[in-house]
Amino acid sequence: MTKPKNMPKPKDADETPVFAQDPHRVRDLNERNLEAAIGREVRALRHQKGMTVADLANATGLSLGMLSKIENGITSPSLTTLQILAHTLSTPITSFFRRFEERREAMHVKAGDAVEITRDGTRAGHQYNLLGHIGSNASGVTVEPYLITLSETSDVFPTFQHDGLELLYMLEGVLDYRHGDNHYRLEPGDSLFFDADAPHGPDGLVQLPARYLSIICYPQGK
Repeated sequence: MTKPKNMPKPKDADETPVFAQDPHRVRDLNERNLEAAIGREVRALRHQKGMTVADLANATGLSLGMLSKIENGITSPSLTTLQILAHTLSTPITSFFRRFEERREAMHVKAGDAVEITRDGTRAGHQYNLLGHIGSNASGVTVEPYLITLSETSDVFPTFQHDGLELLYMLEGVLDYRHGDNHYRLEPGDSLFFDADAPHGPDGLVQLPARYLSIICYPQGK
């Protein structure tokens, strides 16, 4: 088995990854109101059309100042104005209210209530318990969280391949796990995050039973 390639630790603060999204951010009240929701949708649709604010102003006859106020949620556009924007942007007028009315789903699964399923390509002895599922959503991403259990009867199968990214988090037992040409020893508390399009899977059952979380993410429609 080749030596695992461990992620190097940052030597100083300058090498720490910087992410654009603040996970502790709280939306202010203005972002939740109807005007702000309409403004975000108008801006998004304008960007999809490849239009500048000036382009939209010329096409609709609305002033630059009015469009700026609409996109920034400062003013409440009239129904006539929304009809003009909908026609110019080739969208139903109801689409401007989509983000305001959109439901944000959550699923709570109690211990022992996870649904056991058979995924495409499931191997003998690989027990998959689905921990939750949210269908079509605003993020455009599908996430499948599983609790996987391997026992004495489980096959080794290091050549799974599918779309998306996958995160493994080891809870119990010890596995040798392959990803591409690399091999990793996974023990409780270890994680492995990878591009799932490369061949991957357990190729050595070292200490059983083994349990780990598998979280798979891929674009909706895949």
